[in-house]
Amino acid sequence: MSDNRQGPTLRSLTERLIAFRDARDWARFHTLKDLLLSLSLEAAEALELAQWKREEELDAALREDDALRARLREECADVLLYLLLIAEKADFDLAAAAAEKIALNEKKYPADKARGRADKYTEL
Repeated sequence: MSDNRQGPTLRSLTERLIAFRDARDWARFHTLKDLLLSLSLEAAEALELAQWKREEELDAALREDDALRARLREECADVLLYLLLIAEKADFDLAAAAAEKIALNEKKYPADKARGRADKYTEL
C-alpha cells in the first residue's frame, strides 16, 4: 500500500525523539535492557485494549469509538517510538531492517504455497 502524502521519515522521527530525550537528560535511563522492557510494556498496553472483547466487538468498537481508536493510535505510537530508540541504541537502520525482514519472509513464505494458510514456513 502506498501513500502519496509526505510525512515524517523514520530518520526525522528518530532525530526529533533524540532531541526530546537529550533536552531532558534522559539518555542515561535509556539502556538497551530498559528500552526493551519499555517496548514490551507499551505493546501490552495496546493489547489491553482488546482484553475481554470478542473479535467482532473490537472491530465494531474501533469503527464506532473515537476514544478507543485514539488510545490505540497513541499506544501504537509509543511502540514505534521505543523501536526507534532501540534501533538508535543498537546502531541499526530500522527501515532497512524491516525491508530486509520482508524480503526474508517473501522467501520463507512463497505466495503460491502460503496463500490462505497460517502455517509456519517449515510446514509449507
